Amino acid sequence: MLIKELSRHECNSVVEAAHVARLACCKEGRPYIVPVTYAYTGNCLYCFSMPGQKIDWMRANPHVCLQVDEFSGERRWKSVLVFGRYQELSHEGRWQREYMHAWSLLESRPNWWEPGGLKPAPQGVVAASPHIFFSVDIEDMTGRAAFEGEA
Repeated sequence: MLIKELSRHECNSVVEAAHVARLACCKEGRPYIVPVTYAYTGNCLYCFSMPGQKIDWMRANPHVCLQVDEFSGERRWKSVLVFGRYQELSHEGRWQREYMHAWSLLESRPNWWEPGGLKPAPQGVVAASPHIFFSVDIEDMTGRAAFEGEA
């Protein structure tokens, strides 16, 4: 098996083809990683979540990293790291248009609210949904690929 670095164009292709990533955030030197559904457009990833630990941590430290993988066999894979900055989108005011754009992109995917909207324990019914849309403004992308072959 050989490993090669991916170009920015190849990284973009991997991120465009997928819709689930692992989001890493950090607070007070402690890492936290969770799966998220995303939509990729321009230089931005749009995500959805309910309030909770990841939102609290990203509000405290907006520097995040996402890992997106593509597997095409046991020894053939691509893995991309997306480094960026968390930006919460409000449904009113300055971010309203981008909030609606994020919602429209995400809702086109089946089960788009998973895993960000599900919790391990039953949740009570509330009058208004506390859901949160956010973007990750991409600062950098790197990737590697594994494949069979000779050097």
